[in-house]
Amino acid sequence: MARKFIKRFMPDHEKIRHHKGLKIFGTLLHDANLWHLNRRSASGAFAVGLFYAFVPVPFQMLLAAATAIPLRVNLPLAVGLVWVSNPITMPPLFYLCYLVGSAVLQQPPSHFQFELSWAWLGESISTIGPAFLLGCAIFGTVSSLVGYFGIRWLWRYSVVRAWRKRHNSTRI
Repeated sequence: MARKFIKRFMPDHEKIRHHKGLKIFGTLLHDANLWHLNRRSASGAFAVGLFYAFVPVPFQMLLAAATAIPLRVNLPLAVGLVWVSNPITMPPLFYLCYLVGSAVLQQPPSHFQFELSWAWLGESISTIGPAFLLGCAIFGTVSSLVGYFGIRWLWRYSVVRAWRKRHNSTRI
């Protein structure tokens, strides 16, 4: 069940293999283990993808791919899960990261007005940057662990349930 559910949302591996941004990996993308879907590869892909979803850089998909390849986890799933933080969800997620980082650093959240400029970015790195980056690290790590263990549990649960269902159907 978990395998079928996850497979419905996975992008086509040929489409990802020929993505222009992933051409830097060359023949490494031809490893069959990157495209298989099993409990190990799915849980590892969730961990990688969810971690990089909270890394505040514009090339999250490349980082996820660069990590998924040596770990030999499902590449399409890892790259696709980065889109948890998309242009719609990014502002509230990153603001929540900033609030959590401020709470951990025990500093009150400062009021700021977002501007799309290099001057604002440079100024903000010193004021809100440490709390924001700490919050992103916390959220990335926690979501990665929850995703990893959650998928392992869900996969095992669905396999056990299928076994029981098959066992009960043969008893009749």
